[in-house]
Amino acid sequence: MIEVRELKKKFGDVHAVNGVSFTAKSGAITGLLGPNGAGKTTTIRMIGTLVSIDVGSVSVNGIDAARDPEAVRQTSGLLTDARGLYTRMTARENIRYYADMRGIDRTKSDRTIARFADWLDMGEILDRRTEGFSQGERMKVAITRALVHEPTHVILDEPTNGLDVMTTRALRELIKRLKAEGCTVMFSSHIMQEVAALCDEIIIISHGRVTAQGTTEELLAMSAKNSLEDAFVALAEIENHHMTFDTPTSTINTNKEAA
Repeated sequence: MIEVRELKKKFGDVHAVNGVSFTAKSGAITGLLGPNGAGKTTTIRMIGTLVSIDVGSVSVNGIDAARDPEAVRQTSGLLTDARGLYTRMTARENIRYYADMRGIDRTKSDRTIARFADWLDMGEILDRRTEGFSQGERMKVAITRALVHEPTHVILDEPTNGLDVMTTRALRELIKRLKAEGCTVMFSSHIMQEVAALCDEIIIISHGRVTAQGTTEELLAMSAKNSLEDAFVALAEIENHHMTFDTPTSTINTNKEAA
C-alpha cells in the first residue's frame, strides 16, 4: 500500500504539489490523471524518493519514505522515463548491471530477465547493443531494469507515452501480470481508454491537489458525464473544454477486459 498525506512541494514560487493525499491499495492498479503541470510527475518522484518532500508524508508498505528512503527503494520499482541506457552495452547487460548493483544473485537476475523478456517479447533485442534502439525497445529495457529486483510496489510515469501499438499492448499486459502477482501498481497516463480499462481506482490531480478519486463508474456518477474524458475535464476543473487527448471520446470503453 502507498499512502500519501498532505504532500507539498515548491520550486521557487511555484507550488508544484499543494496538499495531495490519496491511498494506492495493495494488489490494485491506481491511475493518476491530470493535465500537464498538474503535479503528477513531482508526486511520483516524491513517492519514489527522487525528490525531497517539503511538507507531508509518504508511506510505502508502512515505511516512511523520508526517514528510510533506501528501504522504500528496495520494495519499489520506479520508471520515470526510458533514457539513461548505456549504448555500448546490450539490453541484457544494461539490466544485469543494475541487478549487480543491487546485489542480486546472477542466477536469480538471469531468471527474472528471462521472464520479462518473454512477457515483453524482447527475445530479438536482448543481446543487441542499445544504441539505435527505438523508443519502444528502450522502454522495454528500462522497465525490466526498474523491476529486476522484483519489487512489491511499481510506480510508472506515463509508461506508454509515444509508443507503437504492439509495445503499448505488451506494457498493458505487463501491468495486468504485475497486479495478478499481487503487486501494488500506480501509473500516470493521458490515455483515457488505458486508464478506464486497467485501473481499479483513478485519482485526478489538478493545480497541485487531488480534485477527485474513485472508480471509473464513481467518477462518471460524480460528474454526471457519460465518458471518462468528459468526467475528467469536469472534475479536474479545467476551463478549456477544447483540450485534445490521445484517445477520442467515442472510442473509450470502461470495460477492463478491453485493454
